Amino acid sequence: MDVREVQVDGWERVLVAREGAYHGIVALHSSALGTALGGTRLWRYPSEAEALHDALRLSRGMTYKNAVAGLDAGGGKSVILAPERIADRGALFRAHGRCVELLGGAYITAEDVGTTPADMDVIAGETRHVAGTSAGVGDPSPYTARGVFRAIQAAVLHRHGSAELRGMRVALQGCGNVGRYLAAELAAVGASLVVSDVDSARAHAVADRVGAAVAEPDAIFDVDADVFAPCALGGILRASTIARLRAGVVAGGANNQLRDPEEDGTRLAERGILYVPDYVANAGGVITGFAGLNGHPAEWASLRVEAIHDTVLEVLRGAEAAGVLPHQAADRVAEDRIAQARAR
Repeated sequence: MDVREVQVDGWERVLVAREGAYHGIVALHSSALGTALGGTRLWRYPSEAEALHDALRLSRGMTYKNAVAGLDAGGGKSVILAPERIADRGALFRAHGRCVELLGGAYITAEDVGTTPADMDVIAGETRHVAGTSAGVGDPSPYTARGVFRAIQAAVLHRHGSAELRGMRVALQGCGNVGRYLAAELAAVGASLVVSDVDSARAHAVADRVGAAVAEPDAIFDVDADVFAPCALGGILRASTIARLRAGVVAGGANNQLRDPEEDGTRLAERGILYVPDYVANAGGVITGFAGLNGHPAEWASLRVEAIHDTVLEVLRGAEAAGVLPHQAADRVAEDRIAQARAR
């Protein structure tokens, strides 16, 4: 395996590795709070530079997510540049397992976009530093979705004085694992749904299951709704899309939703749109993964996932009291906890 280390200010370790069809990046952002946790994403990146940019943003997001969730865990992330045609998926993930092993346990990976518990099983053949295998917690998506659902309830409570979602209209972008579970949670309490996905068949399957309407992928931004729930890829909230939003609350499961945190966070606030920081809302999966790794019972994890509701309220109320943007308030919570850990 050809491995090179990339020096990036603010990151502890960044590895770029190649072996046959495998081209992967492992970014360890911080271990100040403990072993770094973060999934492996398989995606068709246009270039290594764009894959590296994604890995860096995602790994930093994991540090902040774990800190705000109160976990004794740092942040990391892996991305694999998907080849045009995957001839041997097993070989791809065996190579990735060997790359993860190079960090000697400082980073533990798990499932993410484009990967499955079966892929984690393959990685486990090369390193023990992996979670989310089929023998463990498995698919974290239901837990992530539950946390996002609780975050939506908290945001609606903060904005309207009641967490009641019956009759609320939710525009849900992305019907993958998290999106489909979130759609079921929302439909179960009587929310009205409009869903979209770049895979039309997937969108219609979810819509049929929960009685939702379907919007074309680009049209989801224009849906008149109470809540916009982005559950696809990141960077979708930017000047052009924020100007089109017709929802009063944004809360979803996607990572790095703001293309530019400061500029786009300000744009949302100027339009009177309440934004729930993504890494606060979508921590359910990593909470359950952390529980499995550390032998905590299912009840412990469930209580932590449900507590996302209160964490979101604290962040939103704190932001309002301090006169800052919600993501700035969440960042302060994370940074204070990391600073305290480093001072010990």
